Amino acid sequence: MTWLMFWGLVGPHFQEPFKEGAHLVTGSTHKTFFGTQRGIVASAYEKHEERYELWESILRRTFPGSVSNHHLGTLLGLLMAAYEMNHFKDDYQPRVVANAKAFARSLKQCGLDVAGDPGIDFTETHQVIVCVGYGRGPEMASRLEANNIICNYQGSPEEEGFTAAGALRMGVAEMTRFGMTEESFRTLAGLIHDVVVDNAKLTDQVNALRKDFQELRFSFKGEEFTGVVEKLRTLI
Repeated sequence: MTWLMFWGLVGPHFQEPFKEGAHLVTGSTHKTFFGTQRGIVASAYEKHEERYELWESILRRTFPGSVSNHHLGTLLGLLMAAYEMNHFKDDYQPRVVANAKAFARSLKQCGLDVAGDPGIDFTETHQVIVCVGYGRGPEMASRLEANNIICNYQGSPEEEGFTAAGALRMGVAEMTRFGMTEESFRTLAGLIHDVVVDNAKLTDQVNALRKDFQELRFSFKGEEFTGVVEKLRTLI
């Protein structure tokens, strides 16, 4: 069984894939996991297991098969991100999930068509999906972007592809790192509703909301960062 994971949410606050039965897990390191852009394939196979041969095949096909270099500069950034993720995970992860749920609830309360199970507040990750009508996803994404709200349009399971995309895919991870709270996401939901439904021009209101969240959180600063660097030196 192979799972696609949100790496920044792996753990007791979301999912623990290997404990839950996954054999292989794939994912990326630049969304919920705030690192440089990399891809990850992981397994829990051990050398004495018959399936370990599959893992060895994956390693061979990845390098040097599909990947010809390892970009040391991005690996350093990824290493520091991993230290930050481990240090702040018990604060960051629950906030991401709580913000996403509050955001989804508020979008629904505004009258928008939020995909998912209302019994779990429509989401258990950082993502919120809003259905805006067959083929209208690109138009609505552009309308929101013109108001400084950036999201992706998304094809739903009922649609034949992105050319017919009728949904918007939004995530809360980045703005959670900038300090946005559940109340802030409720405000944002109202702005999104007005843009999508009424074609309102709300750039000033969006900018006013955003200006209160300028400092990056869940990251090492000052002496805290110095201590981590010193610890890293002892490991090299």
